[in-house]
Amino acid sequence: MAFPKRGPAVSTALTGSALGLALVLGLAPLPVRADEAPLGIGIEGFAYPYPVRFLDLMRDGERQRLAYMDVPASGTPNGRTALLLHGRNFPSSYWEPVIAALSAGGYRVVAPDQLGFGKSSKPVAPFGFDTMAAETVALLDALGLARVDVVAHSMGGMLAVRLARNAPARVNALVLEAPIGLEDYRFFVPPVSNDTLLRIETDATAEAYRRQLMTNYALSLPASAIEPFVALRERVKGSGEYPRWVQSFVNSYQIIWGQPVVHEIPLVTAPTLFVMGENDRNAPGKPFAPPALKDRMGDNAAHAKALAAKMPDGRAEVLPGIGHLVHMEATARFNDLMLTFLDGH
Repeated sequence: MAFPKRGPAVSTALTGSALGLALVLGLAPLPVRADEAPLGIGIEGFAYPYPVRFLDLMRDGERQRLAYMDVPASGTPNGRTALLLHGRNFPSSYWEPVIAALSAGGYRVVAPDQLGFGKSSKPVAPFGFDTMAAETVALLDALGLARVDVVAHSMGGMLAVRLARNAPARVNALVLEAPIGLEDYRFFVPPVSNDTLLRIETDATAEAYRRQLMTNYALSLPASAIEPFVALRERVKGSGEYPRWVQSFVNSYQIIWGQPVVHEIPLVTAPTLFVMGENDRNAPGKPFAPPALKDRMGDNAAHAKALAAKMPDGRAEVLPGIGHLVHMEATARFNDLMLTFLDGH
């Protein structure tokens, strides 16, 4: 992934203050580094590894644009297409090593940013996984894709389950990488208001977000590997449309909490492979759970094994020493598992 290197975080407010002071004193203003400059909420100017296209959609009577990468096979084409569904905290650009492996293996690869994420529009009204699944089907229709293999990470795993349930004829096989939603979070976490979530997300510092990714995701990566995502989030705060971005982001927490898919997973008929990190204990909402329940949340590898055993055609692979970002922490192993599984179906 071609991300720029970045030094210590500099807030937009601090940059603006330094500029104002320099002008008052008659000094030449300090330049703002290109990799620290504010970004629009469509992360314009943030490089993706492949060209980005857009599909016009309507949601709640408002025009939206869904961004996606459509990458042809670089190896001998096998006539199949892989659809990649990203997690909540990442743009689709983080799929770069997976796209390269699938393309080399003969697959066409389509990697969208769901509405509310990455380069796509940021709706602000409440929504659901059914809506996201329907928009994903609209993308497949627009591209003339009758049937795809789905590779999904984290929140994308919840969407993949709903897509496989709502449109089973469109899904050939599923690879679920460290999916969340393998338990019903409502049994552990009380409802949290939008106002509370908005305050928490707005007040979160770069260091808090960095710590969240490294600790909550139990990553075996160096901190530098996730710095591009930390920097991206900080730069979006400088947009005049940031309130819209953060409202859209909060809405996604509410569907993760309030629209569980765990009860549907045993009903998915498509062949399914779970690829789990042994150390991954990520569970959205855990900070809001009563102390007595927190430790019972996030036993994701065990949940995946139990759910796979209940499916018509499911199995789980657990990678020792790996956390929530399997395809970045153990790239070669993940790609091998994914391709072996998909090629066999």
